[in-house]
Amino acid sequence: MNTDGVLAAGRAAAKARMRDTVRLYAQAPDSFDRATGTTVPGAKTTLYEGTGRVKPIAQASGEDTQAADRNIELLEYQVSLPWDTVLPAGTRVLPGMRVEVVISEDARMTGLVLWVIGAQFGAQATAWRLSTEDRS
Repeated sequence: MNTDGVLAAGRAAAKARMRDTVRLYAQAPDSFDRATGTTVPGAKTTLYEGTGRVKPIAQASGEDTQAADRNIELLEYQVSLPWDTVLPAGTRVLPGMRVEVVISEDARMTGLVLWVIGAQFGAQATAWRLSTEDRS
């Protein structure tokens, strides 16, 4: 059995299932504008934009938590990117980076912003998988 051939077929099959368009980005900290009294969002640096697959996981076990003065439920998603995705030189995916669903066949997912909590990759993987959570 040719392992390289099996991996290539698995990667092609995984990529064929990636029907969403996603944007992976890092965002600088927000700042406070004293003149206007408003918070100014930090600059976004896009690291990847292209095909991906967004899949909810552990939906029933979402964690309730509090953010500022409101309760939120953290729901987990797995975002799969093509195995051969290349990021800018010297860049690693870190917790706190974000993935925005730009286009999805499920219109309810379009515009969803997910926070990266981990990344799984390996030489024999069929896709690059990011563990994320919905903090809305």
